[in-house]
Formats: sequence, structure tokens, C-alpha cells
Amino acid sequence: MSAQPVNPNLPPDHVTVFIDGVELAAPKGSMIIQAADKAGIPIPRFCYHDKLAIAANCRMCLVDVEKMGKPAPACATPVMDGMQVRTRSDKALKAQRNVMEFLLINHPLDCPVCDQGGECELQDLSLGYGRSVSRFAERKRVVADEDLGPLVATDMTRCIHCTRCIRFTAEVAGTYELGGMMRGENLQIGTYDGKPLTTELSGNVIDVCPVGALTNKVFRFRARPWELIAKESLGYHDALGSNLFLHVRRGDVLRTVPRDNDAVNECWLSDRDRYSHQGLYAADRATVPMVRENGELREAEWDEALARAAQVLRDNGADRLGILAHPATSSEEGELLVRLAAALGTGNLDHRIAQQDLSACSAPFAMAVADIEHADAIVIVGSNLRHELPLVHARVRKAVERGAKVHVVNPVDFEFTFEVASKAIVPPSRLASALSGVPLGDASRAVVIVGGVAEAGAHAAAIRDAAASFAGANNAALCRIPQGANALGLSQAGVLPASRDALAMLREPRGAYVIYGIEPGLDFADQALAMQALGDAQVVAFSHFACESTRKVADVILPIGLLPEIDATLVNLEGREQRAVAGGKLPGEARAGWRVLRALGGLLEAPGFDFTELAQLRGTLARRAWEGGKAATPAAGEGGGLEVAAGQAIYRVDAVLRRAAALQAHPLNTGARISLAPADADAAGVADGAMARVATARGAATLPVVVDPRVAAGCAWIESGHAATAPLLAAGKLEVTRA
Repeated sequence: MSAQPVNPNLPPDHVTVFIDGVELAAPKGSMIIQAADKAGIPIPRFCYHDKLAIAANCRMCLVDVEKMGKPAPACATPVMDGMQVRTRSDKALKAQRNVMEFLLINHPLDCPVCDQGGECELQDLSLGYGRSVSRFAERKRVVADEDLGPLVATDMTRCIHCTRCIRFTAEVAGTYELGGMMRGENLQIGTYDGKPLTTELSGNVIDVCPVGALTNKVFRFRARPWELIAKESLGYHDALGSNLFLHVRRGDVLRTVPRDNDAVNECWLSDRDRYSHQGLYAADRATVPMVRENGELREAEWDEALARAAQVLRDNGADRLGILAHPATSSEEGELLVRLAAALGTGNLDHRIAQQDLSACSAPFAMAVADIEHADAIVIVGSNLRHELPLVHARVRKAVERGAKVHVVNPVDFEFTFEVASKAIVPPSRLASALSGVPLGDASRAVVIVGGVAEAGAHAAAIRDAAASFAGANNAALCRIPQGANALGLSQAGVLPASRDALAMLREPRGAYVIYGIEPGLDFADQALAMQALGDAQVVAFSHFACESTRKVADVILPIGLLPEIDATLVNLEGREQRAVAGGKLPGEARAGWRVLRALGGLLEAPGFDFTELAQLRGTLARRAWEGGKAATPAAGEGGGLEVAAGQAIYRVDAVLRRAAALQAHPLNTGARISLAPADADAAGVADGAMARVATARGAATLPVVVDPRVAAGCAWIESGHAATAPLLAAGKLEVTRA
């Protein structure tokens, strides 16, 4: 006869456990530490992390369990019905203090100079569980440091072997780059081969490290934690919109750390979002207004620059004006651009500056990001998902660990950190047709993810239609990745054409342009076309950087703040509206973009610009419907040669990333190059590592060659964000010859 439950009114599959006299209901199979955490009962720990597998190797969480002779690790002891647990008994406290004494035996006494001081878990717990005097008189061990690359600094003598970093790289990042070498007191944590970390999530090992063994190399020794103020902000380099804190001292953003949100980024952060703040302080940051006089740009006062900008817009109203915005522009700024366009009578307004087919705008994911890890079939179409959305890639990995099957349709056999059930590696023109051959079987929770390689290419419309048909036929959720951090928010705000779209504005040059947050030399799908059109027109540039390409085309430069420096609203890929608050101070004379637009609208006596505070503007934000447009004609897609398959370089997505020195030194930042299948390289007479001349209808470039069997035959893989590859992105076809 089975024992009766202690509490018959429990939810299904729950048991009753008593911790320090508090009666709790806990799921069967869960651990004591999980029940205690849910009830707010503190248990010290080092190796336990709620997002990582249980290791139970630090033993700091030993507790006193009734009817168990020895103290038990709370992180690895399952709850049982009627279990009595004491976390503060003499037995438990003695065990915890003894463990702390062992942990401190080899730990260096460098707290006053340690860069982790003030936010160190070992320091905090040693205050409560450590002895005032050490009984250890022998020599402490010393461990040589290892160079893990430009992002993570090491001081491995401090390591207490909690293995959190090992488990993170194995379970979440999936790269298995860190491990334990040797045994016992000789155990060391490292990479074994001595190479830098290559995962795009490497900065998270800093967060999980409970001591100062792994720290932020960019932030190291720049400030003490108690000097910093945390400001809530968002990641703005991809459409996920990761939640984060900016750590600010006297207006300078010194560090970025994750802000927990299980529905978006959990407790993780991509390296791209963590280290991009370096780019805020680049030497070519736009800090003062500038106007062109006698062919040269000179510094000016705000009144003069705004008056000149207003005059340019008055002289080139209606159809003579084109307005182009970066897809990371905030919703508030987007709303004001829409009002400005309406006041000036122009329908030439668009944010899709890096796409070649503009027949559709962004749409929210049909499946929540958090639900992707519970899918049983995932189809990835035209996306290097690991580089495009690192934390969504991590969700897909979790789904695979749960048994999901992943199918890939791509022009390159990109490296993922999970097993792929089937793959079709074909040129971009065949992605749509190849999708129909994907076997989904009897999947009940399927999702189709369409990425930037497809969305930004010349065949986007065909791929979108094929993906929609495939998803409909297989009862799958269609998730098209918006091409920009706020592409969805700008689409809702109406930053879309009523007449000419972005490409049409450039192919049929206007008399004047407003470019908003754009680095014109690198951000457009067709750089040659853009620079020619802008160079022949009058240009008002709302700019974060006074870079060479901006100086070349702009008649007026109005310096504006980047997202970490302003209050802003972004809409992420699932339609989630999120707010960021101003963290860093604006450089020099720069102003928040909405303030500059408000002032310009006031000079033009435009309606809708009579507010004084951002809250007033937010109260009038509108959501506008868009009917869609005609598919763009692929440029230079005819004739012989190799098809162009292009995607964004992971650390050169936007102007800020391109100026973050640590990210530019990362191994994943490979530089400008062209990757060819072996047969295509042989046909062109080029070898791996050789220089090749790449000719297109748009221009030519000389690039190093990578012979890569992962590239589909008949196409060439190039990455955007480099000046050398800019002429090739919209080419359609290219010819490769030996340089």
C-alpha cells in the first residue's frame, strides 16, 4: 500500500517539502535549492546556475536533511514528500563553513586590487561563511593565465573550479571550447589548444563566473562597481531587442550587462550587444553641426544648421525630396519623419535601405521567441542564424536538445552548434524551389525562419511566397526576421513609401535627401547607386558619425544621439514594444534625434511638432497600415558568372559595431573576402588564399579567395559591412578572375 501524501490538495506532480519550517509545494524531481529559491530562502552556492546543468562540485550548498546522516548538496538532492530540510542548523552551517575554508585555501588574497571586487560572489559569501584567520600555512598554487581573445580577460589563479564557464560553452553556446585539464588540486580550466574563444556568446562566461577568474577585458580596471549607475536599455544590432543594463559613470557608458527577461534573451547577451558601446566613442563621432560652404564643410551653430536644413527642404519639397532612415531608428523618430514627409508633401519615405526586393515590409514572428525552443521541427531558410540572431540560434539549439529536427535551405552550409536533420545547399535563385523538398514528417509544432540572406537578396519575393506557402501547407509558424533592430516598429509607424521606395529614390535621383542615422558608404544595398544619387543632390544628414562618406555627400550634418544615449521605443521581431532610457551623455553638441526633428519641424511650421516632451509625442504615436509595393527588378542578374550570395558580417552590421575595436579584433571578424566552391575556384583559376579580381555590372573589387566546400556550386559568398565588398552586394552576378 502506497504512502499517503502529506498534503492531498497539492497540484498534480507536486510534493510537500519543509525548508526551515516553511511548508512548500515543489514539482516532483526538482531540487531542494530550486524550492528554496522559489520561496526566497537563501542557500549559498557557487556551481549551481538555474540555466545550466547541475554539477554539484562546489558543495557550498550543503544542507541538513532529516534522516540523512551527512549534509546533502541542495542543488543535487531531489525533493521528496514530507522532506524536512534545515539550511541554518549547526550541522548545515558547519558544513558550509568548512567548504568555504577549503575553497579559500588556494585563492589569492587580492581582493583590494581584484577587478571583480565589489561584485564577487566568493567575496560576498566569505564574509558570512569564512574564518577571520586562515589555518592554511602551505604555499598557494599559481595557475598561468590563458589568452582567450580580445573580450575575456583571465586570472585563473582565482578559479574555484565551479565549472560554470565549461557548462555554458558546452550547453548554451554549443562550442565546447572550455574544459578541465588534470585532476585534483592540479585541475585547471582552459581551452587546451590555447586559441581564443570563438563563440559569439563568449562574454556570458564573465557573468556566470562567481569569482574574478574571467572578467571583461574591455571594462577591466576602468571603474569600480559602486561607481556605476545602471540604466535600462536594449540591444539594437539585431531584431531580437535583448534587454540589458548600461553601466554608466559620469555619463560615460563603461560596460553592458544582460537584464533578465526569459521571454526575450533570458539572462544572456550576445557579444555584439555587450561590447558595442566602444563604438560610441569613436574619433569620427559627429559632435557639432556642420554646413557646406564653398564646397567645404565647416562647423556651425545649431540655429544656422537648422535654418540651412529647413531651406534645403523648402526648396525641394514634394516629389523632389526623398527621406531614408536606418532600420534601427526609434519609433518616436520614425513617427516624426512620417509627419515631416507629410508636411513636405512627399511620399518618398523608406527604411528598407539594405534590401533589394521591397515588395513587402516586416511582419511579427508567428511564434514567440521563447516557444521556439519547444518546437519539434524548425526550417531555416536563407539565414546564417548563428551570426544573425545569436540568442535565437541558442533557442534552436535547446529545441534540438529536446528532440527537434532542424532542416536548412541555404546558399552556404553555415556552421551551427546543433545537428541538422536535412540540408539543401543551393544558389540564392533556387532557395524558393528547394524549400518544397524539405521533409517535415508528422511535426505538430513546426516553425519556418526566413533570414537576412533571403530577405535582403534579389530573390526575396519568391522566397517569401514559397515560405508562406510551405508554412501554410505544413501548419507551421512563419517567422521572417526583420532586417533591422526596429524594422517592425518603423513599418508600424509608417516609414514606408506612398510613392517611391528606397531603391526607386536612388535609381530616379531626387533633388534632395534626408538621410537619418545612415553611414552612406556602407549601409545601402547598392552602394554605388546610393553614393551617386546622394552625391548629385542636396543632403541633410541626421548623423551619429561624421565619417568620410557622410562628409562626401552631406550639405548639412546634424549630430544626433545613438540608442544608448536617448529615450527610445523599439519593437522587436515578435512585435514586443520595448523602451530604453538614456544612459550615456550626448557627445559635444549632439542632441536626441526627436529634439532635432521637432526643432526642424517647428522651423518649417509643420503640423504635429508642437509638443515639448517625449511623453507627449508617445501619446500620439500612430500605427499605419501599408498595402505593399511592386517587386524590385533584380539588378544585373542576367548574363553569365556566379550568383552573389550575401549576408551581414557579424561585427560590421552597423556604424557602431564597425567602430568597436574589441569586436573588430574578434576571430569571427574575418575581413573582406570572397568564398567559392572548389569547382568554381578551379574554373576561375584561383586558389585558396590568392587574390582575385571580382567584376560586376556595378564595379569591381580585388579580394582574397577562400575555397570552401560549404559554398553552393554556382554562387559566391560575400559579407557586407566592408568597403571592399560594397560594390558587389547588389550585383546579382559576378565574374572572378585571377588578380
